[in-house]
Amino acid sequence: MTLLKSAGASTLDIVKRIRTVMPGLLATLPQEYKMDLLFDQSLYVRAAVEGVVKEAGIAAALTALMILLFLGSWRSTLIVVTSIPLSILVSLIILACLGETLNLMTLGGLSLAVGILVDDATVEIENVHRNMAMNKPIVRAILDGAQQIAVPAFVATLCICIVFIPVAFISGAARSLFTPLGMAVVFAMMMSYFLSRTLVPTMVHYLLGAEVDLYRGEGHEPEKKRDIVWRVHERFNVHFERLRRAYGGYLDWALDHKRLVTAGFAAFVALSLLALFPNLGRDFFPSVDAGQIRFHVRTNPGTRIETTETLFERVEDEIHAVVPKDEVVTLIDNMGMPLSGLNLALGDPSMISSADGEVMIQLAEKHHPTPGYVKELRKRFAIDFPSTEFFFLAPDITTQVLNFGLTAPIDVQVVGPLTNNEKDYAIARNLREKISRVRGAVDVHLAQVVNQPEIRVNIDRTEANEQGLTQRDIANEALVSLSSSGQVAPNF
Repeated sequence: MTLLKSAGASTLDIVKRIRTVMPGLLATLPQEYKMDLLFDQSLYVRAAVEGVVKEAGIAAALTALMILLFLGSWRSTLIVVTSIPLSILVSLIILACLGETLNLMTLGGLSLAVGILVDDATVEIENVHRNMAMNKPIVRAILDGAQQIAVPAFVATLCICIVFIPVAFISGAARSLFTPLGMAVVFAMMMSYFLSRTLVPTMVHYLLGAEVDLYRGEGHEPEKKRDIVWRVHERFNVHFERLRRAYGGYLDWALDHKRLVTAGFAAFVALSLLALFPNLGRDFFPSVDAGQIRFHVRTNPGTRIETTETLFERVEDEIHAVVPKDEVVTLIDNMGMPLSGLNLALGDPSMISSADGEVMIQLAEKHHPTPGYVKELRKRFAIDFPSTEFFFLAPDITTQVLNFGLTAPIDVQVVGPLTNNEKDYAIARNLREKISRVRGAVDVHLAQVVNQPEIRVNIDRTEANEQGLTQRDIANEALVSLSSSGQVAPNF
């Protein structure tokens, strides 16, 4: 049973509520019945949420480590780390007020912004420490430190935000995708700057007051020796000063040999472009590996459903030969035409006869890369099933939306007058042959199947007349025998 949500509903909320009611539904069924969730599209949204949390944690950890090493102050670390979640939360509030939702694109924008959210607070903390080391009172050190970096930090923040201005002028499907992403980044960045002007100085005043004498070097020597953070900071500074002096020597040499350094750098850039750019892939939208595989199987037209089932058993054996059984959670075969127009409208439009079917595979949480399995299966199918057509479909909801419901991201249509169908189909076959030779093109196929087998009945009129039968009688009998009910008694 396929469950669809309305446009304004939350995918995570719907799936959570379904999981909640399933035990109660199962309790009403006989014990021999079993009910499972087969395909869960919330995996992609959940993975995006986990990605944002992971990126925020990495950014906070690296920033904390940097502050501890360079400044030797856990209080400064606390101030910087506090600004990250606050910037994200305010950005979410603004997005909610504008009618946006938490989806793959807004979460992707927040993931992109997390790494640079700490810049404003970090620069200001470091400059306040520099002013404190100049024996200024704490309030004066905060005011001077904030004022000195106000304009540069604002310009740096604007430079990042300006990159996303063209996104506002995108039209079509890309606007719905990338405009929320740009808004999430811009709002988070602007809020980060605003917090560095307001909250960060306030927290510095309340938290760093106890460290003023410590960083000036006035007394507190026993406290310095007891503080493990300060000892690590001092030891790090010794090695850092050594590195800085070495770097100064290399910098002097580079300034004395400007032409050589410039030529070497230009050659490095040129070689990098020549070596990397031709091999660099370009996608409209990044792919997400959620451990799902979906592909269509089309055997010879007119194949009976029981013969198609036998073919699918061989296909399953091929799948298990490639994908370890402990990585397969669910393997579903759907064969033949749907039994109702409703299922036909909501299902795969490629299912047009009893010779068609699709396979859906849900992999375990810990699995090898899915694209590798797809590549190996595609290679094996071409060798072991030469007369059967296979093409892989988008298993995830994001790619399905980007494909506008089509079976492939690139769709070529040949349109002509109805009286020219045969020539149009010949043109389409010619295009298929040429496109299949394009490097990187896979699963090139024609959606239409026009060579469905037919049964032609020739009647011996003399013999029929002797039996008292007319052509109409025999035609009506054949029609009744071959017709069926799609709901009650399907006849393949």
